[in-house]
Amino acid sequence: MLSVSEALQRILEHIDTLEAESVALEDAFERVLSEDVVASYPLPPFANSSMDGYAVQCADLEPIPVRLQVVQDIPAGHAPEQVLERGQAARIMTGAPLPTGADTVVPVEFTNDVLRGPTPPAEVTIMQTVSCGENVRHSGEDVQQGEVVLPQGRQLRAADLGMLAGLGYTAVSVIRQPRIALISTGDELLTSDQPLRPGKIHDTNSYTLSALIRSWGGVPVRLGIARDTVGEVRSLFQRAIDLKSDLILSTAGVSVGAFDVVKTVLDELGAVDFWRVNMRPGKPLTFGQMGGIPFVGLPGNPVSAMVTFMVFVRPVIATMLGLDPAVTDTQTVRVGEAMSSDGRMTFVRIRLVEEGGEWVAYTTGTQSSGALSSLVKADGLLIIPADKRQVKAGEYLEVWRLNR
Repeated sequence: MLSVSEALQRILEHIDTLEAESVALEDAFERVLSEDVVASYPLPPFANSSMDGYAVQCADLEPIPVRLQVVQDIPAGHAPEQVLERGQAARIMTGAPLPTGADTVVPVEFTNDVLRGPTPPAEVTIMQTVSCGENVRHSGEDVQQGEVVLPQGRQLRAADLGMLAGLGYTAVSVIRQPRIALISTGDELLTSDQPLRPGKIHDTNSYTLSALIRSWGGVPVRLGIARDTVGEVRSLFQRAIDLKSDLILSTAGVSVGAFDVVKTVLDELGAVDFWRVNMRPGKPLTFGQMGGIPFVGLPGNPVSAMVTFMVFVRPVIATMLGLDPAVTDTQTVRVGEAMSSDGRMTFVRIRLVEEGGEWVAYTTGTQSSGALSSLVKADGLLIIPADKRQVKAGEYLEVWRLNR
């Protein structure tokens, strides 16, 4: 069996970053930039006031108090009408452009303008001084023209969308999201709207995996359930090829007992690279290609399907998006109870409890690969390295946090 790292390396050797597309700014959240964003003008584009007050010349502020003639009123969104001379002041609102000649803004609270009416007074008395240049936001102090404000490969956050809007973008060039065909296989599976019958279970994997695909930036294309016949499996896999999917993902039908059906179809439509990995849960993992499209066959048990998705499919999606496929959501924690492993690299479902100022990991109960509740309760996956069969309480190991 391949090690986890060897299997992942072999998979990623077949994965390329997808091409770019243009999307509307409102649809760009968490999308990955395909090129640098360069500021075509400075931000702010003009010097403006950072508060309501009076724009003045600093030279007029000595001695205090000082009386100045109010010559104009500048609301936000309006351009100044004249140059400010010595001995003059302009009433100004937050965000309004600073008039030529002014270099300082005195807060209204530092003046005798206690009424703050709809029209400015003819004169204003400055009762308290401020430092020269205070309360002025200068042009370009946030972003300089020609500056790279967002680099290629950045996954856009809320603040990034605000920056793009501030720079006049209505659309942005991003990496296309991978379309991932999702197929469940098994005679025992029912859709969630069908009543249970003896020997049958509801398909959960298509829902959990669809959510994981979306959460990591892919687009799931659910193709339904294929019964354990060559004809049905072939039909759905061929449909995934015809849809020009970027990745074909199936669950179940890849263990030793049922592998022949999937293997037969793989041999017809493509080829198998490997089909076992030295990990727990998730040993029966298949990788190959169908019609030139990468194929990953996940185990059918719900926990195994989700864990192997996180370990292998998540980095595939990241690579297709031009992101770093390495796991970054890990931290070292203290193990709160003794644990054992069979020597395979093991991912233990754990909850985290804060004790004495550090995080301590405890299992969520049964580690059966069919117990989906163990993942519902989990804060993370404790990683027991391969060949380590016993873990003592008090040891420190890495946890892959599940709460992003």
